Amino acid sequence: MHLLNKTYPASVRLTAAPTVSANARSGLAPVFGSRRQPRFACRVSESLIPQTLEDMEEDSEFQLHLAELKAKGQAALTREERVKRQRSLDTLGVPSFYAMSKEKGVKPLVRKPAAILQLNIGLYCNQACTHCHVESSPKRTEMMDRKTAERCVELMKLGVADGSLSTVDITGGAPEMNAYLVEEARALGLEVIDRCNLTVLMEPGWTKDELPAFLANNKVRVVASLPCYGAEKVDKQRGAGVFERSIEALKILNNLGYGVPGSGLGLDLVYNPSGDFLAPAQAKLEALYRVELKESHGIVFNSLFCLNNMPIKRFADFLLKRNKMDDYMQLLVNSFNPSAADGVMCRDTVSVGWDGRMYDCDFNQQLELPVQLGAAAAAAAPGGPTVFDIASLADLTGRPILCDNHCYGCTAGAGSSCQGSTE
Repeated sequence: MHLLNKTYPASVRLTAAPTVSANARSGLAPVFGSRRQPRFACRVSESLIPQTLEDMEEDSEFQLHLAELKAKGQAALTREERVKRQRSLDTLGVPSFYAMSKEKGVKPLVRKPAAILQLNIGLYCNQACTHCHVESSPKRTEMMDRKTAERCVELMKLGVADGSLSTVDITGGAPEMNAYLVEEARALGLEVIDRCNLTVLMEPGWTKDELPAFLANNKVRVVASLPCYGAEKVDKQRGAGVFERSIEALKILNNLGYGVPGSGLGLDLVYNPSGDFLAPAQAKLEALYRVELKESHGIVFNSLFCLNNMPIKRFADFLLKRNKMDDYMQLLVNSFNPSAADGVMCRDTVSVGWDGRMYDCDFNQQLELPVQLGAAAAAAAPGGPTVFDIASLADLTGRPILCDNHCYGCTAGAGSSCQGSTE
């Protein structure tokens, strides 16, 4: 959600509460990391964090995962998860993703010039959603440091200079606290996307509308998670009380002009399924969202993005605990769409983790599958190349995209990417 104080000078500092218990008592109390360095007074009396922590403690499946994580480590769990997905595909007699793509006539899976630089600035979040492939929560502490953020800005400048880069997509965790990257990217004329969970706008720590106003003043496009237009499904997937806070946050954004035609302030919503099924047709669901949100809450927005759930991390745990991994992988394979495969986001997006390591997409990032820069680069950086190992983003152009069995999730049905369907 923000960068650690100790890595930042005061002029661009973004605070991080030092402990979970402090967060739980007071919510977020950021010093916004901008040149102006405004300080925010308390916005609401109740933080969502205590409720999130309580839900995590009461969730037996989540507690079991934490125990396994402590006993085996993240790398071992990731390997086990991959093996179980592959076992499902082997049982079904399904070819590798590369083989399927070639058989179906998909364009070669190689990188184009990078148009989108996606930055995951950290894993701390005030929510702990059941589908989250990043596995964010209030218990996570990983954050991007100042040196890495500055190198990302250098790469932005080079991308603008060669005419390839158009967008900086900031994600997390919850990325709203990073004013430094927002201001630097906007100063370069780049579109900036904030992947917002909405409830962060309602956290204690700033006065009414101040954070949304910062986003509006910088013309940041807000892409906001709202997996349903009703409270029951949203709260089941994202936590108790999330829907009510999300609706209030959307009203604040609307009041600033977000989602209003002609305002220049983009507000897109994101749907993902609540279970082991594919996202429906994007255009049809968008029309339904418009009617329901407008009639029930007076809310308007620009577009709806429909995403499939990827069979990794928390959603993989969900499938495995219910013995549904085989069925879900079969669904993804049966729904393979060559047109969707031609439009996958990894072709022109570079995903950068909080530690500066680079990936073809956000999903590969969570599975620790780095970009491919050749044998020499792999030997020099065994954990994967970082933003410090390239001269510019152009070094990645033409490189093969690293795919694995989870990639069937992006090519099923109408396709799935951070920008919605890919068909």
